Amino acid sequence: MKNFVVKTIANSAALAVAIWLLDKITLTGNSTPRKVLTLILVALVFGLVNWLVKPVVKVLTFPLFILTLGLITLVVNALMLLLTSWLADKLSLSFHVEGFWTAVLGGLIISIVSWAMNVVLPDDRD
Repeated sequence: MKNFVVKTIANSAALAVAIWLLDKITLTGNSTPRKVLTLILVALVFGLVNWLVKPVVKVLTFPLFILTLGLITLVVNALMLLLTSWLADKLSLSFHVEGFWTAVLGGLIISIVSWAMNVVLPDDRD
């Protein structure tokens, strides 16, 4: 359970940094508490997408991982971010990613920040 909370906090922080750095990734809300709640819900959706869909996509694109020496990971991360944006729209969450290249850059930012947060934050292995 502790690991789930840590990963959600890391995803929330990573998404917040991407939203802050990129104008075409937006999160809107009437108030700060509403934005924080939306950010946490989007982080949960993002975590669920990465947990359910990403492994399937990785298996299906394994030859491309070898061929591109892992650079296809940027595209996979971008697709997961775009899927999260689409699901957020369906769930009436005010989170939107505009365009594929924004998603690529956002996915890169999210990967770096969530990695750093997972290094800093404690988890079940500590």
